[in-house]
Amino acid sequence: MFVPDGFDPPSGLATDQFRLEPLGPEHNERDYEAWSSSIEHILASPGYGADSRWPHPMTLAENLADLERHARDFADRTGFTYSVLDGEDVIGCVYVYPSRDELHDARIQSWVRASHADLDAPLREAVTGWLSSWPFERPLYEPLIG
Repeated sequence: MFVPDGFDPPSGLATDQFRLEPLGPEHNERDYEAWSSSIEHILASPGYGADSRWPHPMTLAENLADLERHARDFADRTGFTYSVLDGEDVIGCVYVYPSRDELHDARIQSWVRASHADLDAPLREAVTGWLSSWPFERPLYEPLIG
């Protein structure tokens, strides 16, 4: 079990610079544009890199299937993905999933599109604080370098 039965995952997070809401199929075109225009920036973000399985070229239909999978994970409480929005524009994502190692109980990843790179640090800061409302004792959320 990833989160306890009595835990209600947050419906989002709002700051002066952006807001988070659960990722779903309704974000498909905006999400696709955000990440596909920013692959190099995402791969340079903490938690990603040359050995990452994502991002990689996909069609809009493949992206929709990916968003539907994330929405099922959210409903099944096996993982939680949030769109990062500026108004109605998707400018990034935050992923909260089980850790792949024995040292951590959750792995958090985030990215913003290259055109909003100035929000990398504010997003990490906001999400780091927001994690205190989650039931994790040892989350892994790699810090920005530099």
